[in-house]
Parts: sequence; structure tokens; C-alpha cells
Amino acid sequence: MKLLGKLILVVLTFTLAGCGYNTLQTKEEQVFKSWADVEATLQRRADLIPNLVATVQGYAAHEQETLEAVVNARAKATSVQLSPADLSNQAAMQQLAEAQGGLTSALSRLMLVVERYPDLKANQNFLDLQNQLEGTENRINVARQRYNAAVEDFNGSIRRFPQSLTNSLLLKLERKEYYKADEGAQAAPQVNFK
Repeated sequence: MKLLGKLILVVLTFTLAGCGYNTLQTKEEQVFKSWADVEATLQRRADLIPNLVATVQGYAAHEQETLEAVVNARAKATSVQLSPADLSNQAAMQQLAEAQGGLTSALSRLMLVVERYPDLKANQNFLDLQNQLEGTENRINVARQRYNAAVEDFNGSIRRFPQSLTNSLLLKLERKEYYKADEGAQAAPQVNFK
């Protein structure tokens, strides 16, 4: 009887070790960490924009409409906040993507304005800000890709056996939403040198 009890204990130990309980929680934490990285890079961009706007404003004060559009888009983009619980909410993720897309669009218009001002393009402060902003945009893209990879891994894990069983019986973790491209991102941008 003692041998049967020990055998059952060993079988239960191996069964629980392979159920994925800890793995699923670790993967969900990776999704949360990846999302925090996205938020950090979005915040970096938001922090750079006031300096960029102030620099351009000094050279192109009459481009007030474009500058105001950038400031307003920044305010809208920074007002949309997601908690880790919102990562399963498709509408919240779409709202964030739209706000960030509006900011990207406003920054693109600002860069077109800059093309009209040779003195501004030669200003070292502006060039430094432009390089930082370009680097930040690249970081944002990398952070989004890493987030989506973590979401793919997590979503796949909660659907694969035996983790799917562990999730449905014990954890009840929800599928996370991917960071999707802005509406119209499939179309190539139009370049106009007029």
C-alpha cells in the first residue's frame, strides 16, 4: 500500500510539472513586460515632441496650424492609457493604435514643413532632435514586434494541450490582442516635392 501511495505521488508530481501552470504565468508576464517596453518607447517619443515643436516654431512660426496639430496629436496619444488588463480588449488596443497613428501622421506633416526651411534643416539642435525621433520611431517598431511575438507565444500556449486544460481549469487567462497597424498603413506614402 505504501508503494502504491508513493507511485501515485510520483505520477501526480510529474503530471503537475508538465501541466504548464508556471509556464503560462511566465508567458503572460512576458506579454506585460513587452507591453511596458512599447509604452516606454511611446513615452520617449512624446517627451521629444515638445522640444522638436519648439525648435521648428523658432524657424517657422507661421506654420502654426501644423505645429498645433502635432501638439494636439501628442496630447491625444498620451491621454490613451492601457492597463495590462486592457491587453485582452480589442477596442482599447484599437483606440491606442488610432491615437498613435494620428501622432505619426502629424509628425510626418511636420517633417514636410521642415523641408521648406533650409536654415532649420542645418540647425544642429534640430538635426539632433530629428535623429533622436527617428531612432525612437525605430525603437517603437521593434518594441511592437517584440510585443506581438510575446502575444503570439502566449496565445498559442493557452490553446495548446496540456496548457489549454490547465488554463481552462485553473488560470482562466484571456487571449491578448496584437498591436495592429494603423488604418491605411498598407498604402505607400505619397512623396510630394512641390
